[in-house]
Amino acid sequence: MSRRIVNLTLDTLEDLPRRCRQCVYWELDPVAAERACAAGDPGLEKEAWVSQTLLEWGSCGKLIYVDGMPAGFALYAPPAYAPRSMAFPTSPISADAVLLMSAHVVPSFAGGGLGRMLIQGIARDVTKRGIRAIEAFGDAKFGDQVDELSGCLAPADFFLAVGFKTIRPHPRFPRVRLELRTALSWKSDVEYALEKLLGSMNPDAILRPATRGMLSSGTPLDALS
Repeated sequence: MSRRIVNLTLDTLEDLPRRCRQCVYWELDPVAAERACAAGDPGLEKEAWVSQTLLEWGSCGKLIYVDGMPAGFALYAPPAYAPRSMAFPTSPISADAVLLMSAHVVPSFAGGGLGRMLIQGIARDVTKRGIRAIEAFGDAKFGDQVDELSGCLAPADFFLAVGFKTIRPHPRFPRVRLELRTALSWKSDVEYALEKLLGSMNPDAILRPATRGMLSSGTPLDALS
């Protein structure tokens, strides 16, 4: 089974589930969103939003494919690009964070770790762009009630399971945050520990044929990769 993550573009936009392709919940303020839906083609507004965000800010979404089939997606952007982000009781999104607007895995592919892969892909992207954190509004009652938000928000439990922490509790819409510097710090600590370990190796032991390619403790170097 092959898995592949790609950036959201105007071409890959067509691989979003139809309902999500036509949804402008996040992209427009409530009045503009209602007007777009009344006009009958909110998909045009979605396309315009993606085009503008790509031009002004850069990559704003990830899609994941399993054996060539679209299996999930996630949308993210600075809160200024998501007018609806100010409408929550736990708003606003922190100034140093990007907003994870939507995250969805096609039900037939659920349970395979695709959601975690999407979050990891986003984290790698925004970290390179100097962003310190990812924040999102979770749905603490996901699946318990059906309303306009059903499907527009991801379950709060999902975010907690992939490393987010609650920073603004709420019975329905807790705001959660993933500190990207924590992951970077962990990586740096591991690299530093490996450097110290390799630096403490006995050069004479390395040159002996019987231990070539081994640490002084007898551990193969390959085991560290």
